[in-house]
Amino acid sequence: MTCWRGRARGNPGAPLSSQRRSYESGHKPKCLVIVDDTAEWDRAVYYGSRWAVRVGGGVVMLRVIEILDKNQQWLGVADVMRAEAIETAELALDRASGRANGVAGITPERVIREGDTIAQVRKVIEQDVDIVMLVLAASDGPEGPGPIVSAMVRHLGTFPVPVMMVASNLTDDDIDALA
Repeated sequence: MTCWRGRARGNPGAPLSSQRRSYESGHKPKCLVIVDDTAEWDRAVYYGSRWAVRVGGGVVMLRVIEILDKNQQWLGVADVMRAEAIETAELALDRASGRANGVAGITPERVIREGDTIAQVRKVIEQDVDIVMLVLAASDGPEGPGPIVSAMVRHLGTFPVPVMMVASNLTDDDIDALA
């Protein structure tokens, strides 16, 4: 079943994602965690992993790659750039998956997408009706909360699932008490 958004915000008549099915028979709730190059990615992975264990759910880890110059076709430069970006993404997901396994004994699903981060996050959520929450970690540094959190703020009111922001200064014990 597809829900339709009213004219109050956003694109009038734009379809929302399918209803979440995570608590129906044969499904389980999952959280989506973004794995990026920021220092705080670990806090989101830790929270998501601990939450998944507590609710009997799962974790989907997403790494979005952006090829800066998609028009580079000379001698296969774009293909080389894409291959390097995928290799870097696999290494980041290996590190994050290892952390999730060490923290909670779970093996997360891994997804690599290419393109705009916000658009790819939306697509992953729309394609997996068991995702019930997006988990992001926000930096407490002077540069601001981080690039994904900063970009996401403009879209929070239109997201199809709740967004959990985990402060980067929270310790493992703090997160254990919250998740």
